[in-house]
Amino acid sequence: MFPYFIMLIFCGIPLFFMELSFGQFASQGCLGVWRISPMFKGVGYGMMVVSTYIGIYYNVVICIAFYYFFSSMTPVLPWAYCNNPWNTPDCAGVLDASNITNGSRNPALPGNLSHVLNHSLQRTSPSEEYWRLYVLKLSDDIGNFGEVRLPLLGCLGVSWVVVFLCLIRGVKSSGKVVYFTATFPYVVLTILFVRGVTLEGAFTGIMYYVTPQWDKILEAKVWGDAASQIFYSLGCAWGGLITMASYNKFHNNCYRDSVIISITNCATSVYAGFVIFSILGFMANHLGVDVSRVADHGPGLAFVAYPEALTLLPISPLWSLLFFFMLILLGLGTQFCLLETLVTAIVDEVGNEWILQKKTYVTLGVAVAGFLLGIPLTSQAGIYWLLLMDNYAASFSLVVISCIMCVSIMYIYGHRNYFQDIQMMLGFPPPLFFQICWRFVSPAIIFFILIFTVIQYQPITYNHYQYPGWAVAIGFLMALSSVICIPLYALVQLCRTEGDTLLQRLKNATKPSRDWGPALLEHRTGRYAPTIPPSPEDGLEVQPLHPDKAQIPMVGSNGSSRLQDSRI
Repeated sequence: MFPYFIMLIFCGIPLFFMELSFGQFASQGCLGVWRISPMFKGVGYGMMVVSTYIGIYYNVVICIAFYYFFSSMTPVLPWAYCNNPWNTPDCAGVLDASNITNGSRNPALPGNLSHVLNHSLQRTSPSEEYWRLYVLKLSDDIGNFGEVRLPLLGCLGVSWVVVFLCLIRGVKSSGKVVYFTATFPYVVLTILFVRGVTLEGAFTGIMYYVTPQWDKILEAKVWGDAASQIFYSLGCAWGGLITMASYNKFHNNCYRDSVIISITNCATSVYAGFVIFSILGFMANHLGVDVSRVADHGPGLAFVAYPEALTLLPISPLWSLLFFFMLILLGLGTQFCLLETLVTAIVDEVGNEWILQKKTYVTLGVAVAGFLLGIPLTSQAGIYWLLLMDNYAASFSLVVISCIMCVSIMYIYGHRNYFQDIQMMLGFPPPLFFQICWRFVSPAIIFFILIFTVIQYQPITYNHYQYPGWAVAIGFLMALSSVICIPLYALVQLCRTEGDTLLQRLKNATKPSRDWGPALLEHRTGRYAPTIPPSPEDGLEVQPLHPDKAQIPMVGSNGSSRLQDSRI
């Protein structure tokens, strides 16, 4: 937790503010904002690649949550006992061993139960077998795809349909939906928290959660994990923050927003930790084992350990429905942002009138492509590929993208120019703390995290399965595919830029485009003010911006009032 807060203060909040101010100032998505320095537009393409990878596998996680949500609509949870056709002789359910009848445990068995459960290496829980043998029908190798799990495929279709319908009118529709998806999980968390802390053994789990292990503070992996968690939870370097901020009003106080959202986000993570560990403490007390042996990571916590804990609660189907409904809502909120990032980047990049009018079809096309690309992840080897993408496609590449973004804005475009832009937009320059973090602290921390991540690299595993070399190679290629966009686009831009010498080409490729600056003419003041009022005879191109970002009402050909703005 200590490294987590350090990373929040010196990396999370500053980078969050930088991306919000970047997108809001230009009113452009993750590609359009790089008019600030066209040579670095590859950073925007890298963000799009990262968002594409995450969008593909993240919806598969949502679809599994949908599957568990539907499976919870029964009087008895299907992973509560070992009497199902998919269970093996090694299955040893807590409820089976306890001979629970009418909701009470036989008091004569706790010693035997503890003895059985202490041999946990030989025991497989019914929730684990349900996850591995029934939900996934897990194959023995990442290359053995087996069959597509039709129930998961159906749930994947449901999740993509829900995402598309919520984004059918862009941020106008998703903004209203997010009022629910962002707030209702707090209700569920609070219900689960109240229930969790009233359980026997909950205090043990909470103490395990809040008690520091100071020997871990010297491990670079802990700091790397803290940084990764900050990047993931705040959404830095995905392009989503820039995209969503581009829909803000020009003078919106994004500094206040960034501080409030970052702190609220991380406080929610800490609060959720109390919810999780109160339940895990209860489960550890019930099993007679240490909390560290109950807790799992990755999909194991959400779909094995926690579902098993839910079976121990009275009216367990109700708590299961609430828990997985919360997971679905949290996942959908992230998925909205990822899909909107891709759609906005495509629409802003093409920028003609047809695509502005047909944005719904672009959204549909991206959703269909995401569904088709997610089908292999619903096969029997799907979980291997999902974890491979999670570990490589969006890990150190996020750190590299953030570092290059900081350097390009602060040192290529110039920190004084950027501070003046923020002052013009907000009415005050960024506080001194943020200026120091943007210029020195954040890039240095990011760079050292990247170095330590490389030094302490360990090949990916899933439980006891070791990924083959060719699969790890694919993982590295996915990671490089987003980062390689940056130098490749820089080379292309250098070749296309005018100049007699390489140095002259470099200067021309890195200086801001003529159309860099606020999108609306009314906001182009100071050094962005046009020296000569534009006229139709000048032959200047007037290109419509995203309709959702518009603020000037115009009347369309059908007589209906619509919103649109233009840029020169």
